[in-house]
Amino acid sequence: MGRNGEMKLGVYLAQAGVHEGAWRDPSVPANGGVDIGYYADLATLAESAALHFVFLPDSPSVLERDEATIARSSRNDAFEPITLLSALSMKTDRIGLIGTATTTYNQPYHLARLFASLDHLSRGRAGWNIVTSGYKFEAQNFGESELPDHDTRYARAKEFVQVVTGLWDTWEDDAFVRDKQSGIFVDTKKLHLLNHRGEHLSVRGPLNIARPPQGYPVLVQAGASDTGTAFAAKFGEIVFGAAPYVEDGKRQYATLKEKARAFGREDDQVQVMPGIVPVVGRTKQEASDKLERLHSAVHIDVLTGLADRLLGFVTELRSTDLDSLVPETLPQTNFIQSRQKLLLEMAAREKFSWRQLIRYISDSKGQLLVVGTPDEIADVMVDRFDQRAADGFNIIPETFPGGLKDFVELVVPELRRRGKFRSKYSGQTLRDNLGLKRPVNRFTSAGVSDVRAEVPQPSH
Repeated sequence: MGRNGEMKLGVYLAQAGVHEGAWRDPSVPANGGVDIGYYADLATLAESAALHFVFLPDSPSVLERDEATIARSSRNDAFEPITLLSALSMKTDRIGLIGTATTTYNQPYHLARLFASLDHLSRGRAGWNIVTSGYKFEAQNFGESELPDHDTRYARAKEFVQVVTGLWDTWEDDAFVRDKQSGIFVDTKKLHLLNHRGEHLSVRGPLNIARPPQGYPVLVQAGASDTGTAFAAKFGEIVFGAAPYVEDGKRQYATLKEKARAFGREDDQVQVMPGIVPVVGRTKQEASDKLERLHSAVHIDVLTGLADRLLGFVTELRSTDLDSLVPETLPQTNFIQSRQKLLLEMAAREKFSWRQLIRYISDSKGQLLVVGTPDEIADVMVDRFDQRAADGFNIIPETFPGGLKDFVELVVPELRRRGKFRSKYSGQTLRDNLGLKRPVNRFTSAGVSDVRAEVPQPSH
């Protein structure tokens, strides 16, 4: 299955929008993070445009480290992703539902069951954004004072994903016969134990729900460090990323596809979808004015707090001369290494002062930021797509609902006019719509031994 001429598009459902000042915009509901009607309206709007999925970010902690920043942030008032996506599965019909869950502070049996349930509820539209925890605040919510080091987190994540997919395979697709006449609910010849014992995890199985409709919910990843890229190449079916410059995007794209091929994977089964923050105006000036209004809504404590966090808390910006140039290097972080590296490289390239960098971080979090008309935004997207810097994009609006509405009403028609985006869904499941193959059950593959010996068999 080759790469066709149409890009894939999803939308990043941040609570109010990606901009740190979004929640103060008059058009943004202040309580949107805990309003199911608000999220349902956003999901149905995205579905009306035939976008491939909605994506929910998450972290199981308050991320800001002091009360001055916490007091001015809207990030700590939002639903847990699987709960929200389960509700949205009843409000939508075709759009994919991707939620974030960490492998660092969860157990695989729990997540396997949650995502299998979501896949059944949505009739095959679930996806799992696989992350490793990136902040020590998370560690402190789970009985640890510090995060495990970067490579240890990824080693656990690799084993974790193998266990979760194994649990999804513990029932064959047609194991649940539910035959009232014979009294047999499940054919135990099609039941398999996992019996995993590894360095980090020990899980017997089987899962206590039928195999997901998609076989596996779609596996999503965003690692960009060397370790993260190798992980994404092995497991990721959608790979998010940040690439503000087209040459960096092309390099990341080529590297990821090459590494995936080394694992025996086909190019179109690993879809690269970097983030883009589109600020849309009918004129360039209108778009610039929108962004400037958001700038005026953000307190300096929020700007410096966010920048410190994304740089791994290796700076102390409140005591830094913000008009001084950003240094080319900082101490390496144990947190999000790839984002720190990207931001420092951009600052060096653009000769940013700290004030300029923290403003850029607030605007885009290091993603590609495009401020302009629908034509100008479509030009950038099509150029990245045609140059093989992207197979599609994760759309990250500055505000909701306005930013998504502008994209759907103004940019999507322009992409369709150029033959770069579809006008309707092509299938029922998220895999169908993305052109991803349904995974074969490992226990039904040739050469796999029967592991049912410990399972009591029914008497007929």
